[in-house]
Amino acid sequence: MTSILDGKNILLTGGTGSFGQMFTRYVLTHHNPTSIRIYSRSEFLQYQMEQDFNDKRLRFFIGDIRDERRLARAMQGVDIVIHAAALKHVPICEYNPIEAVRTNIQGATNLINASINEGIEYVLALSTDKAVHPVNLYGATKMVMEKLLVQGNVYTRSNTGKRTKISCVRYGNVVGSRGSVVPLFIEQAKSGTITITDERMTRFWLTLEQGVQFVIQSLERMKGGEIFIPKIPSMRVTDLARAIAPDSTWNVIGMRPGEKLHEVLITEDEARHTVEYDTHYEIIPELSLWRTDDCTFSLPEGFRYSSDNNTAWLSDASLREMIFQNNES
Repeated sequence: MTSILDGKNILLTGGTGSFGQMFTRYVLTHHNPTSIRIYSRSEFLQYQMEQDFNDKRLRFFIGDIRDERRLARAMQGVDIVIHAAALKHVPICEYNPIEAVRTNIQGATNLINASINEGIEYVLALSTDKAVHPVNLYGATKMVMEKLLVQGNVYTRSNTGKRTKISCVRYGNVVGSRGSVVPLFIEQAKSGTITITDERMTRFWLTLEQGVQFVIQSLERMKGGEIFIPKIPSMRVTDLARAIAPDSTWNVIGMRPGEKLHEVLITEDEARHTVEYDTHYEIIPELSLWRTDDCTFSLPEGFRYSSDNNTAWLSDASLREMIFQNNES
């Protein structure tokens, strides 16, 4: 069966990160792109990736998402852009706020301009639950990124029907990604004590491969302007601690600055213009001048998709399987 990725030139910003490497490996294995261009700042990580993959379909571009001219050069001849580049470490963004804005917000503006100017067909960006009711700077910058990219579609209207389509995916914690709590818990378990911020805490959870698959599925569905949200299970942080180290004791230290007790992927206000499907939700922009299709919004008034009111929860067995299949340790 032909995929939207087959025969296409793909640009992946932040391509040497956790998502980028999994996306690249999955696409090269299961699809047949003409090329994947890895766009990132680290020459060492690019060198490592080139050695690890050893695939002639890979191209490597040193560049920063803040540099629109370099980004535009890397996009020449590209059909699809996956935008994964970001500053995402919460305390580091708080300590370097202007740098976070330059990368996450100005970088998104550069992405819009370069993509439209270069005639890119599809642009899909990775967002996060932290963009919803943000309580830290990282979340605030991703919220602005979402708004910019969604409404960036107003610049792409075309009477011919050919235009750049720009959308986002928004999901929660990823097992095996950089910054995941799983490697921390595994390391702490060696000492017999695991640090927990709050025993009531819940999180959405999915694997890197599931995240990649959802991105590809969203590419197949996108018309421009949607925020795609997968239906994924929740877990309690205490269940995670027990799954990793059932015999360890817990040191409860309290919530850290900029941390939430529960994650929210769809707010009550967003639910009013959200379409539900079997496997996912699509938030449709309220001001979508570039769209002519009618959508049926059927979520109940007051609907809120959050990790504590989720109907799907990971069992202990499922948690252990996800943890130890997706952690290299």
